[in-house]
Amino acid sequence: MTLLDYQLNDGIATIRLDDGKVNVMSLAMQEAIGAAIDRADADDAAIVLTGRPGVFSAGFDLAIIGAGGPETAAMVIGGFRLAERILAYPRPVVAACTGHAIAMGTFLMFAADYRIGPDAGSFKWIANEVAIGLTMPHAAIEMLRLRLTPAACDRAVILSYQFGPADALVSGYLDQLVPVDEVLDTALSVARAACSLALGSRVCWTRKRPRPVRMPPATTHQPSRECGEVIRDPLKPLMQSATVTFGRKPESQLTPEKITI
Repeated sequence: MTLLDYQLNDGIATIRLDDGKVNVMSLAMQEAIGAAIDRADADDAAIVLTGRPGVFSAGFDLAIIGAGGPETAAMVIGGFRLAERILAYPRPVVAACTGHAIAMGTFLMFAADYRIGPDAGSFKWIANEVAIGLTMPHAAIEMLRLRLTPAACDRAVILSYQFGPADALVSGYLDQLVPVDEVLDTALSVARAACSLALGSRVCWTRKRPRPVRMPPATTHQPSRECGEVIRDPLKPLMQSATVTFGRKPESQLTPEKITI
């Protein structure tokens, strides 16, 4: 099954996610996006990352999350490594949000340099981990801090606040709102403008981009009755789990040797 479509035109690679449903960030989808990024890099192209009508991405596959085990850990870590790849991409990346962006869908969108979404509609733009009883990885919190205002970040992390067109710009969730049928065309125009600014000097992109989190290669997994699945190999602090409780800030002093999924 084809999970995305890749089109190259005038130095811009359009990567359109479409699994026929809600574009879950499964391992297969992550692999497909990674291959598309490799292809765009080989084509020396900027990227426009978009979804199917009504949904950008609903985040991780909750069936796999619920099952636990090594596949869950691999999917979660793989999602943030994919975000790291987009953050470190040496040419402009524009996200064209065509609808719902939930959890990892939001974090992936936040990895882009510029984000465009619909100016109307009841779309869900939310990091809903706390609302559904999951721990919030530090990498997710840092992605939110990277784009949102401090107040909006607090609401997003602690309250699983659902953003919409009314507060998308003031919060930092999106950079531009347009009618939903103009989202992709606007993103392509922004990508072309960004390419013209960077023409002849890619250093203006590589120097201004946030430094990505450097993560280790493979990890091993071993079950724990107390914490569920534990990753024994040490990860960077941003990949540690964070326990978020209503009315409290995310805890930052956690055991550096493991992450709870």
